[in-house]
Amino acid sequence: MCTIMCYCTPKADYSRFAGGLSRTHSRGPDDERILDTGNGLMGFQRLSIMGLTPEGMQPFLLHGNYLVCNGEIYGFRPVKEELIRKGYTFASDSDCEILLPLYEELGTEMFSHLDAEFALVLYDAARNSWIAARDPIGIRPLFYGYDREGAILFASEAKNLEGLTSEIKPFPPGHYYKDGQFICYRDITKVDKVCQDDLEEICRKIHDKLIKGVEKRLDADAPMGFLLSGGLDSSLVCAIAASRLNRPIRTFAIGMETDAIDLKYAREAAEYIGSRHTEILITRDQVIAALPEVIKALGTYDITTIRASMGMYLLCQAIHETTDVRVLLTGEISDELFGYKYTDFAPSPEEFQKESVKRVKELHMYDVLRADRCISVHSMEARVPFGDLDFVSYVMAIDPARKMNTYHKGKYLLRHAFEADGLLPRSILMREKAAFSDAVGHSMVDDLKEYAESCYTDEVFKEKAARYRYAAPFTKESLLYRELFDSFYPGQAPMVKDFWMPNREWEGCDVDDPSARVLSNYGASGI
Repeated sequence: MCTIMCYCTPKADYSRFAGGLSRTHSRGPDDERILDTGNGLMGFQRLSIMGLTPEGMQPFLLHGNYLVCNGEIYGFRPVKEELIRKGYTFASDSDCEILLPLYEELGTEMFSHLDAEFALVLYDAARNSWIAARDPIGIRPLFYGYDREGAILFASEAKNLEGLTSEIKPFPPGHYYKDGQFICYRDITKVDKVCQDDLEEICRKIHDKLIKGVEKRLDADAPMGFLLSGGLDSSLVCAIAASRLNRPIRTFAIGMETDAIDLKYAREAAEYIGSRHTEILITRDQVIAALPEVIKALGTYDITTIRASMGMYLLCQAIHETTDVRVLLTGEISDELFGYKYTDFAPSPEEFQKESVKRVKELHMYDVLRADRCISVHSMEARVPFGDLDFVSYVMAIDPARKMNTYHKGKYLLRHAFEADGLLPRSILMREKAAFSDAVGHSMVDDLKEYAESCYTDEVFKEKAARYRYAAPFTKESLLYRELFDSFYPGQAPMVKDFWMPNREWEGCDVDDPSARVLSNYGASGI
């Protein structure tokens, strides 16, 4: 990951700007630069992934225009060759260096042409105009706010903007900002025509498109690793990568010392694909001790996100401290497309699709945020193959009646798509879905709840919870997380829309805990 930060006014205070930028040094530990455009400040912290030479350092400059970008531009090499034929020259092998020439050729139309995970800010000197944009899913983070005089600021993380603006907001995915307006250039959830392919054709396309999504993300100049939980999604990513590379991949798994549910499955998958596998064991004390730093890194109080981040954060910490890995591929975004355990209760295909749209639109506040922060705070970059734009667009367009669990096996389309090629053992391919946080070890969530119970009496909980008007805590655990969040991000609770919960309007989903473990259909999941 890298950090980008911009203060879009000639009156920008350099020292305050530099102080804000310094808070995310771990996102870009290799180099740092602040540049005065003459009409505002641009800051960049570099994590070298593509184009490792000094010439790949940003901001990039072309014909008076400046750009900073945190992103990966997939398939950039043929685009670069075309731009060279048009007369452009390049100083580095960085994928992001193509963006200013593309802007000269296409203007803001370029955003809809990018196959990328990105957040960027561009200063157009000729028009004296600031432009910002974010990828359609929001895989790369971007926040904004206004100072007291109405000047806009952009930054990779909320913590960069603390003290510079009174209200920090997430930049909407699939939008660009120009001339004071946010304009949607692509709604990744919009379906123009429902796909009516038959089952086998659907599964063939899911298979081929996911493989392409993984292949794109294997292009890196820095060492690469893979998070492997032993669940379907991460195992598929690892298996595809292992089949495409001519060397053993490096996989990493984590579990609680007492009941590491996932580790045995991760080990089975790793042995099958022949990876160099590392297991990390954690304890209750480590989890509790890490809680404040995890919430500070995340910038959220959401129960689900925090629970699911504990293992991921500590695993990434161990990877950072013991290896040279700079890029991590993960299995996020599959559930939003193919369904959670709770979406088995969807009363109709229309409701299933509506829920999928909601989850994809909110990804940047939950699962995607978790992956970015847990990985970036340890100076690594997350890549998310299930977030491939072509893959997501296709799956969103599949008739929702096909995606619903009418096969007595959740996410059947994805499983069936890979049944024939033997990339994974059937025991992994057909493994029942386990709640992500619970699968690190059921004891971890229980430990967090127990610890929260010890922090408040019933009376104190009621009194403190009653003070909140926005996203009020409803358990002692949620109160603990909210108080920790408020200590790091005072007054910024609206950055998160609400607590991630199953659709409580559906029969079977009216629960008071976000874990799938409380649902009646959880069954043997996670065993």
